[in-house]
Amino acid sequence: MDHDVPTQRTPLPSDAVTGRVPLAVAVVDGDGLVSHWSSGARRLFGVTRQAAVGSPAGELLPVSGVLGRAEEGAGFGPELDGAPGGSLSYPAAGRARLDEPERGRIDVLWWAYPLVGPGAERLLVLAADAGRLGGGDGRDTGTVAPAFALHTDFPGYRELAGRLPEILPSMSVGEATRIVAQVLELGYPVLEFSHRSQVPVTPDWGVPRRTSRHPAQDPRSESGRPPARSAPRPELDLEYAAVRERLEFLNEVSGRIGTSLDLERTIREVTSAAVPRFTDFAGTHLRAAVLAGEGFPDGPPDVTTVWHRVWVEHNDEPGRWDDTVPVGESIAFPEHTPFFQCMVTGEPVLVPHVTEEMSNRISGEFEKRDLRPLITHRSLLIVPLKARDVVLGFMVLMRRPDREPFDDMDRTTGAELAARAGLVLDNARMYTYQENVAETLQDSMLPQVPSRMAGCDIATRYLPGARLGRIGGDWFDAVKLPGSRTALVVGDIMGHGLNSAAMMGQLRTAVLTMATMEMPPARLLRNLDDLAQRLGEQHLATCLYAVYDPIRSEVQIANAGHIPPVLVRAEDGRAELLTLPTGAPIGVGGVAFETATVRVRPGDRLILCTDGLVEVRGQDIGAGLAALCASAAHPAASMDDACDTIIRALNPSGGRKDDVALLMARLNGIPDADVAEWQLALDPREVARARRLVQGKLLDWELPDAVEAAELMVSELVTNAVKHGRSHHIGLRLVRTGALLCEVSDDEPAPATLLDAASHDESGRGLLLVSSLAREWGTSTTAHGKTVWFEQALGGIPRPRSHTW
Repeated sequence: MDHDVPTQRTPLPSDAVTGRVPLAVAVVDGDGLVSHWSSGARRLFGVTRQAAVGSPAGELLPVSGVLGRAEEGAGFGPELDGAPGGSLSYPAAGRARLDEPERGRIDVLWWAYPLVGPGAERLLVLAADAGRLGGGDGRDTGTVAPAFALHTDFPGYRELAGRLPEILPSMSVGEATRIVAQVLELGYPVLEFSHRSQVPVTPDWGVPRRTSRHPAQDPRSESGRPPARSAPRPELDLEYAAVRERLEFLNEVSGRIGTSLDLERTIREVTSAAVPRFTDFAGTHLRAAVLAGEGFPDGPPDVTTVWHRVWVEHNDEPGRWDDTVPVGESIAFPEHTPFFQCMVTGEPVLVPHVTEEMSNRISGEFEKRDLRPLITHRSLLIVPLKARDVVLGFMVLMRRPDREPFDDMDRTTGAELAARAGLVLDNARMYTYQENVAETLQDSMLPQVPSRMAGCDIATRYLPGARLGRIGGDWFDAVKLPGSRTALVVGDIMGHGLNSAAMMGQLRTAVLTMATMEMPPARLLRNLDDLAQRLGEQHLATCLYAVYDPIRSEVQIANAGHIPPVLVRAEDGRAELLTLPTGAPIGVGGVAFETATVRVRPGDRLILCTDGLVEVRGQDIGAGLAALCASAAHPAASMDDACDTIIRALNPSGGRKDDVALLMARLNGIPDADVAEWQLALDPREVARARRLVQGKLLDWELPDAVEAAELMVSELVTNAVKHGRSHHIGLRLVRTGALLCEVSDDEPAPATLLDAASHDESGRGLLLVSSLAREWGTSTTAHGKTVWFEQALGGIPRPRSHTW
């Protein structure tokens, strides 16, 4: 506790009675050296703090019996083994006289207390000018001691000891109880903590009324001279101090709240700031819609409005009110209660004293809840939390019966506290709402990538940046292509915010569309670059586009200014950055892109990510890429575990400001035994042969339940190819993965079209049959014609779910 106080005024004659006297405070350590020297000690002994701290106490304090200046009084040198700060097991006191050159002889009273607490032994020494206690006339002052505990004659000591947390607001109830118990038991100070705390002038916020003046009173005397200045009245000083103290309290609370835009944290800050300095109990309620981030509430609240109790703070024993007013409870307040009156009128409600009758009436409005132990005989103040004249919530404040009840000035203070809290609360509410909108928009733009596709397993992670708004332009996708192939794409719009997110959505849709058209990677990026320039030049983007063919065991990749991917070889676990031709970012224009082909083996892992994962301000990106390779090579039990390992290694604190998109694909491949291919002649008789080939292969694969449907669909597709084909050959391929894939290829570039055949038409129903029996089907144009394919579920014939054109 810091004992330094401003210079005191000249004590009034009543000071000796009230015990108000400047004290010199010093602390002596176990080695007899001064470790603390207050400003009161500087004024009394004439030694500065810089000169005193670290000096032997016997040279400065007239209490050890070893100073030549100590002319009388019982020194406590023997009890201290010859030096202050030595072994002293009980309090001691004495009197000494000092000869000061400037002030003459000074009569000094001193007290010494061993300090009980953690750490080494210490001695607390207090000293005072005895002349101020006895009026300076040398009369005996009697028995005088600082009023620390019950063994003194300090007026009001019981109230002071019981309300230490109110006098020192930063002290917890448990800490105060323990310290006061030690003080009462030992009868002298206990030093247990070290921090600064402003001691209130009026702990109960009580303010005496000013004495009224008579209007007819002439300020001048009969002689025409102004009257002599009257002595200052203590009650006016106290009133000024109380008003100033309230303003300081509000300023202190304003500084403590609003440190975060998190809505619930803001409420906790506001609630905790009021206890115990202003109130003994504080509970804050918010509209459930506000807490959920659903935007600004419409209209005033009513009996159907649901309120959420966000936080409760009190200085009663811990857990006392957990069952009565639990935190997190949602409740609608009855109409005939002061709570309802506050939230409907938007004005504070003051009940100076809750009588038993009123307590019974209020508690009776709540079903299965007895509020009487909480509110009876307490002083109640309810203040609304408003923003733009709309009530967002309210605070319930209560004082115990042994404390001064709330008054009109408290109502004003509470209303001002609520007004400041309401402004901070509305800012947090708007931020929460914007966060929810941004996250909803971001989530709607991110694809739902299946964990398993033909020939590969996929795992993804997306982490929004720590910037406000939490919305950016990073994206990833996995697109199913004909021939059991999979397109993998990762992109990053340069910039953040809604504009970047909107641009990302446009480019992602374009990539998805062009991917299903089976464009080569380099051509797809070139078309995407042209599209970006037509959309506007305000945004650039990097993009990495890869197509994995599990049958041919290869990956074709094209890069547009993006960081290179990492390939982890299953054979030896080695991770390497793939060396690719790096094109310019999307939107630059006029730059060619190249496609690179990488041979892979079953079990290899391909990792694509955005620069937010590897780029750290002030560090070379090469260090991040090296860390990515090291973490990617770490063994993992699953794909999800592997992604989490990378995220933890490169983003340990979770505080990266940029977005992070991560896509990992394990390239399993498709064994040759699960692929069957045939060449058919352009002859109608080949239709029957195609059915026999499909039947035989499915029986070899032990899939008899799939034979009938597969034969029908293959028959229709081969018939169309024979009818519209130009060359002498038709391709037929079956692929067994998690489903059965069938592809029929011919050299006619026109895509197959689903017709709406009439009842009298003799053709046009083939694709309708395929659409009915297949789980998925589609057609794609290739450089040599087109391919029509269908996918059939193994184990049943479900209704079709989608069509790909």
